[in-house]
Amino acid sequence: MRKALILLAVTTLTTALLTALYACDGDGGTGPGPGNVYYVATDGDDNNPGTEAQPWRTITKAANTLVAGDTAYIKAGTYNERVIPQKSGTAGNYITYAAYDGAVVTVDGTGINLPNDWGGLFDVSGRSYIKVSGLRITNAGPNDNNVGILVDNSSYVTIEKNYTYNTVSSGIAVWDSNNITLDGNEVVLACNDGEQECITVAGTNGFEIKNNRVHDGGPGSIGGEGIDAKDGSKNGKIYGNHVYEVNRLGIYIDAWDKDTGNIEAYRNKVHDCAGDGFTLAAEAGGRLHDIEVYNNLVYDNDDCGIGIYDYGETGVTTHPIEDVLIINNTFYNNGSNGWGGGVVIDNNDAKDVVIRNNICSDNLSFQIAIEKGVLSEITVDHNLIDGFRGYTGETRGTDFVEGDPNFVDQASRDFHLQGGSPAIDAGSSDGAPNKDYDGNSRPQGAAYDIGAYEYQG
Repeated sequence: MRKALILLAVTTLTTALLTALYACDGDGGTGPGPGNVYYVATDGDDNNPGTEAQPWRTITKAANTLVAGDTAYIKAGTYNERVIPQKSGTAGNYITYAAYDGAVVTVDGTGINLPNDWGGLFDVSGRSYIKVSGLRITNAGPNDNNVGILVDNSSYVTIEKNYTYNTVSSGIAVWDSNNITLDGNEVVLACNDGEQECITVAGTNGFEIKNNRVHDGGPGSIGGEGIDAKDGSKNGKIYGNHVYEVNRLGIYIDAWDKDTGNIEAYRNKVHDCAGDGFTLAAEAGGRLHDIEVYNNLVYDNDDCGIGIYDYGETGVTTHPIEDVLIINNTFYNNGSNGWGGGVVIDNNDAKDVVIRNNICSDNLSFQIAIEKGVLSEITVDHNLIDGFRGYTGETRGTDFVEGDPNFVDQASRDFHLQGGSPAIDAGSSDGAPNKDYDGNSRPQGAAYDIGAYEYQG
């Protein structure tokens, strides 16, 4: 694991402060529902009525009691229990579990053996209209697929502003669900040392993975990518996330063996990962389609900024990937140990792939390379190339510009453009996003700029 033990004390303090900020309105940043409000505290008693003056002792008591519209506020302390909500909310009447008034609330799995096939320490299975906010979920195990927060076969679930640490499998995992929001969570030392990814969303229709911090993952022996949308997931957005220091690739979109698509990934910052920043794949032959990757900052990763590959299961002969737009990203200094680059296509089944308006600067082996692919199916245009290497299959494409992008502060990884950058007004409007990484409108000048940032003058 990279720096996980060193960062534990700092991360714990940071999370406590963030939890306090999130919960400054007295309810973990989540207002109470229209139903009853209950309280849980470490000095409570489950025979109490659950009022603030006479709180319950366990979150499990709340999970067994709450009905649609009810809210449980959990006061500071450590709760050594597995939590499984027993009832669902309804539209407009969520059941809410939230930290109280800036409290640091820890659900600790030490000594708890989760099911050996599947299970979460906070386990939302077969439920709807549930919200979990502002909790710390730690020490989920001991089996390969034991998760910090699990959402399985559920709908309309929001997991927000939580912190997970030391989970054998994912910090947060969503399977076979719909209308799921993962917002503002911090996931640390996930996949330690189990399967899946630090944040996993699989077989899920309608999802947002936004504003999460995923870092310092486990060893990466059998799992550990940062964020993965996969295995039949569709109609989703991955945005505003910060992924770094994980021992596999950063953000993965993989069809596996199912139709997977209509997914946007934008305004993410991905760096210092032991693999690609982004990877697109169809490992077991499912069709991956309608993928947009834009306005991302992708730098200092061990392999490539983004790769489209044909690797996967033994015996699978096709890996269909089509209708992919890679536009207005900044790929800088990716590659290590003799190989790696900005953008690579390594899949003969890739069709209708567009690589446009990207800054590809100072990547190790190549800036943009087509190692395998049907050239008539791949469009490369209006990119800024800084450091063409002559690698096999490397291309500048058409309507490119070449030279130093003139970043504001390359050493500190500030990739805003300075005046005079060749990226300014050199991009194409075709398919370009109408806002940049910072949310500023495009274009600001005579034409669209290249890269994740639009120059503001």
